[in-house]
Amino acid sequence: MSEDEFLSHYHKKITVFGSARLSPTNKWYKEAVKLGRYLADDGFNVVTGGGPGIMEAANRGAHSAHNVKRKKSQSPIGESIGLDIQLPLEQRKNKYVQKGRGFNYFFVRKVMLSYHASGYIFFPGGFGTLDEAFELLTLVQTNKLESVPIVLIGKEFWTPLLAWMNSTVLEKFNCISKEDLNIYKLVDTAEEAYAILKSNIK
Repeated sequence: MSEDEFLSHYHKKITVFGSARLSPTNKWYKEAVKLGRYLADDGFNVVTGGGPGIMEAANRGAHSAHNVKRKKSQSPIGESIGLDIQLPLEQRKNKYVQKGRGFNYFFVRKVMLSYHASGYIFFPGGFGTLDEAFELLTLVQTNKLESVPIVLIGKEFWTPLLAWMNSTVLEKFNCISKEDLNIYKLVDTAEEAYAILKSNIK
C-alpha cells in the first residue's frame, strides 16, 4: 500500500503540528492531549508526525478516547495516526500511535502530513513547525489547497510573529494582502480550537 493510499482510508483527518521538545509537564503538551481527546471522541482522526512532544501529546489524547465505553448509537472514535521518520540510531514513533507509517525521507513525510486534512493545528514549535505553517498558509493563499481551518494555539508564542507579519510584511513592505491574515485563527486553548474545527467542518 502506497503512502497516499494509507491515508485515503481515513476521513475527517486533523493534522497536529508542534515542537518535539515539549515535555508532559509543559502547558501546551497538556492542551494537545486535551485536543486529541476531543477530536477522537468526536470521530476525527488525529494525524501527527508520530514523534515525541506535541506529536506524542495529540496521539496520547486520541488514544485515550478508546479507553472509555461508548453507547452503540455514538459515532466511531477517531484513530491516533502517526507518520514517523525512520532514523538509523533512534526510534521516533511514540507509543500512542495506533495506526502508523514510517518514512525514509522528510520531504515525503511532509507532503503526507499536509495530505487532504480537514483542518490543521499548530502548537508552539521550532523551524519544522514554522516551515509547515508557512507552507500551508501559502498553499491556501495561492488556492493550491482548499480553504480549511488553520488554527494556531498559544497566543504568547504566536502573537509576536503575527504582529510582525501585520506591521512589517503587510503594512511596511506590502508583501501580502490584508485578506491573507484571515487564513488562520489564533486561540489559546484546546476548547477554542475544537470549537472552530467543529463549526467549520461538515
